[in-house]
Amino acid sequence: MRSLVISSLCFLSGLSSLVSGASVPRYFESQPTTRQNLTSQEVRQELGSQVSPGTLIYGPDDAEFANLTSRWNDFSKPDVRVVIEPAAESDVSTIVKYCNDNSIDFLAVGGGHGLTYSLKKFSGLQISMRQLNNITIQESGKSAWFGGGTVVGPVIQYLYDRGYVTTTGGCECVGMLGAGLGGGHGRYEGFYGLISDNILQLRVVLADGSAIVVSNSSHSDLFWAMRGAGHNFGIVTSYEMNIFPVGPKTWHWHNYIWRGEQLETVFGALNAFHNNGSTPVNMAFEVGNFLMDTSITSEEPVLFWTFAYRGPADEAEKLLAPFNAIDAVSSTMGDVPYSQIATVQGTSWDSPICQHGLVHVTSTVFLQVFNVTTERQIFEGFKRRAQSSPALAAGSSIMHEGYSTEAVDKIDPASSAYPFRGDHHLNLFNAVAPSPDYEAEARAWAAEVRDQWMAGQPGRKLDAYVNYASGMETVPDWYGHESWRIERLKSLKAKYDPYNRFRYYNPIIAA
Repeated sequence: MRSLVISSLCFLSGLSSLVSGASVPRYFESQPTTRQNLTSQEVRQELGSQVSPGTLIYGPDDAEFANLTSRWNDFSKPDVRVVIEPAAESDVSTIVKYCNDNSIDFLAVGGGHGLTYSLKKFSGLQISMRQLNNITIQESGKSAWFGGGTVVGPVIQYLYDRGYVTTTGGCECVGMLGAGLGGGHGRYEGFYGLISDNILQLRVVLADGSAIVVSNSSHSDLFWAMRGAGHNFGIVTSYEMNIFPVGPKTWHWHNYIWRGEQLETVFGALNAFHNNGSTPVNMAFEVGNFLMDTSITSEEPVLFWTFAYRGPADEAEKLLAPFNAIDAVSSTMGDVPYSQIATVQGTSWDSPICQHGLVHVTSTVFLQVFNVTTERQIFEGFKRRAQSSPALAAGSSIMHEGYSTEAVDKIDPASSAYPFRGDHHLNLFNAVAPSPDYEAEARAWAAEVRDQWMAGQPGRKLDAYVNYASGMETVPDWYGHESWRIERLKSLKAKYDPYNRFRYYNPIIAA
């Protein structure tokens, strides 16, 4: 069950149809719809000659269709009728224009880890970005161009083999842009900021199919929005990011398992360790879960914590002394190169947490500090489920994610659409429902834990990381509670996507 430790890291009601065979251009419709009985054969006939030869088109009868439409979370699985896999960036513009002209909704997909319930509302054509995965390091050695379909694991390995790193998500199977357009937390954020903080420019296909370059000097208003709310505005076909020398080759890891009786001591040590956003920068990432491990006990969850330090063991263990002093069921450690740290922390490409096809019911809250009393209440609620609903408890985890945030904190909060730089702990409730019979119970539990976290930080509004959000929150919960942020995003939505073509990922809706 330890594979559930950071399952979230690895991490659009059907639409009405037009009359059969009708083809009405999108911009003449009063309500968005996808035309009835869309088939891959039809799309091949109508679109095949307009795209590059390597572009692939799949329907449900094709063997690869199931693989391309597989997702991490089946609770919010969209209704995909046809999949197109563009072979060139220019194909994306052609595909979007075709969809607009033929009343077809489209959804671009990278790693397939979006978990929000709003995805379930989608019905139409999926644009799989899988073939757009090139990486080109620039001559300066300070940046690289990445294809819009690049995924975290291959990016880490490609750069590491050539002496570089960049900011990525924590789980190797997540798409770089799926994470980055919403911010993108990861092990290097304490040094260099979020993924979005390191994007220099993007090639974007807009809702009308036009292709533009977005940067500080080109469509700078959209550049602000793409970095934190980017899922709402376009399809990124490629992007340039900062890269950095690899630095220390050794990363130290230390994994602990504690019993519930140690909870207050553990969270007290965590609060002192992080000191409300003052985490030592080299202690890049720690994350812990309440989860079931029946090899230890079936009566209650255990506390599983993993720490990753950029540097040697002696430096790391001095910082970890307070945790080493807590009586643990298990304590294991070691040293690995950065390219292997995801494996030892359970977030690698082939780890069970990257498994697709499960039903995840989630809720999320950002915190500044841990309320120890609240954490005890949440633990006891998990313990009750272990007794009353062991099948649901078996697949559940309650995650507490922490990073060194020094570089994130130094960036002006107004410089991008990412809104929550003052938050230090990213928490996620994640229940895997073993059958539909458990979904209502899982939803109730998810709401209970969210409400407990919020009650434990009185006076604060709900800050929900958009990439972890379930879709049941509000627009300000995702994109910031300052009125100017929401007004600016809505204005940009009306400018760049007035007909709400991009409305399936925790959407901002143009008036």
